[in-house]
Amino acid sequence: MVDRFIAGFVAAGLALGISAAHAAEPVKLRMGYVVAGADGPLIALGKEGLTKHQGQSYVLDAQHFAGTPPMITALAAGEIDLVPFAYSTLALAVQNAKMDDLRIIADSFQDGVEGYYTNEFMVLKDSPIHKIEDLKGKIVSSNAAGAAVDIALRVMLKKHGLEDKKDYTLIETGFPNMKAVLADKKVDLITAVRPFSADAGLRDMARTLFTQKDAIGRSQMIVLTARAPFLAKNRAAVVDFLEDSLRELHWYSDPKNHDEVVKIMSAYTKAPPALFQSWLFTKSGDFFHDPDGKPDLDALQSNINEQKALGFLKEDFDVKKYADLSFVAEAAKRAQ
Repeated sequence: MVDRFIAGFVAAGLALGISAAHAAEPVKLRMGYVVAGADGPLIALGKEGLTKHQGQSYVLDAQHFAGTPPMITALAAGEIDLVPFAYSTLALAVQNAKMDDLRIIADSFQDGVEGYYTNEFMVLKDSPIHKIEDLKGKIVSSNAAGAAVDIALRVMLKKHGLEDKKDYTLIETGFPNMKAVLADKKVDLITAVRPFSADAGLRDMARTLFTQKDAIGRSQMIVLTARAPFLAKNRAAVVDFLEDSLRELHWYSDPKNHDEVVKIMSAYTKAPPALFQSWLFTKSGDFFHDPDGKPDLDALQSNINEQKALGFLKEDFDVKKYADLSFVAEAAKRAQ
């Protein structure tokens, strides 16, 4: 009887020990991204000594996607946990994919903030196109129908009386191929975003006709999101991740670290340092990243309203209903 009691006690102790060990294991945070250094997690770039919680309360699994729309499918299938959605795909994830539990938790980056970079729409320097109206009957290119920059392009043309399919032809082209299709005169206008818009060859042959800021003003380009059940279950790990992310952002944004930042990005992307030297994490050359991780919800609402006006959304979308900024607010207090 005593032996059975001791055996049971030992077994219970072992079980508790195993449970405690499992409870102490870091939470795997699976995060999608498109562009390193923009919506991509800075933690993934490999700079050591900046994070406090990586490997302790969480481990990051950064997964690359060609664009934000495929992330909707991955999130719905439970294949990723954290998603940096463009303003153009956020409402689609809720309305079309029926993810009513999606929550905005932090800023990724913003376009059109005074003094910072804004995406460009470019034509050849010797092009006869000098005003928006000159695009009538021409071929323009964006990366994908309904993408954030695509919305901005359509809005600008509509403001100047040009309607898609009636007054111009819009084709889809990957950002890395924009320069080539413009040089070959397969299109008359391209969408140029960082880092591709910094390409010296492109700057030599092309000029900016208008910017995204000209089209839609300030835009909350990318917001970090997750589903409410995941956030409730893993609040501590998510706050720790956001704290580490803000600490990384502060270091990467410090001018004294610029040369090292360029080397890190060049090594990670396998692209030459010259592609990043003039603009990466500089005020005039890069997008605005809120230092406290707080998104501009008013700008986001305006951007989504423009999206609906173009017919990409069936219903109105109340941004604040889907925001929970308590995570990043707590993280920002710690990251000071």
